[in-house]
Amino acid sequence: MLERAGRQEQQAEARPVAFRGAGFAPRASRHAGWMGLLVVIALWQAAGSAGLVNSLFLPTPSAIVRAIWQLLVSGALWQHVSSSLMRIGTGWILGTIAGVAVGFAIGLFNHARAIGITFISALFPIPKIATIALGVFFSTAISVYSGVDAVPRNLIRMAQSFNVPFSAIVRRVVWPGALPSILAGFRISASVALLLVVSAEMIGADHGIGAFVLQAGNLMQTDQLLAGVVILSLFGLAVGKLINWLEARLLHWR
Repeated sequence: MLERAGRQEQQAEARPVAFRGAGFAPRASRHAGWMGLLVVIALWQAAGSAGLVNSLFLPTPSAIVRAIWQLLVSGALWQHVSSSLMRIGTGWILGTIAGVAVGFAIGLFNHARAIGITFISALFPIPKIATIALGVFFSTAISVYSGVDAVPRNLIRMAQSFNVPFSAIVRRVVWPGALPSILAGFRISASVALLLVVSAEMIGADHGIGAFVLQAGNLMQTDQLLAGVVILSLFGLAVGKLINWLEARLLHWR
């Protein structure tokens, strides 16, 4: 009995234990999101086809697809999309360049921090509905200097103790450490740019997705209106995929 108990105890000690140190790594299913979306669309289509939902207020997905196809065939889709893309691209690039520069200056230099944070805090609440670059600038600047502040200072002091040049410290220590926060800021600023361009186009533009959605809503063309909403959603998905690709390429060391 004692020998059998000893052997069982040895086997229990030799049994492998599952690894529990995954570090909270996200493991999203590749197809779960799309499957859930397809289920919602199918239920939506079934409810509309059965007459449970008034098509005037909520057209079926098939009606929205037809509206998008009509826009594509007529050439109006490209006219509106190209106008919005031009405004988003120009505003986002200008705001991002300025935001990254100011954010790094605030994070690295004391005088720039004292001046920059004061101005950002004072100007950030100002409505930016017609200025895409300004809205992107504030979000980017805040995320960049927050990322620089989050870099462990012991790494910077270690590099300084070995007389590493300032530019090399910024390139090899500060930049990699702040990059996750910077990319997160890019994701936010791209969404902000999309919201601002739609709002600005609704106020003072003849072409663009925002102007198209406003016109369709005024005419109670709900299929056209939701077609514009779907196009905006596709914009958001494309931006999300692009940021995910950048994170996979630039943050592979995590």
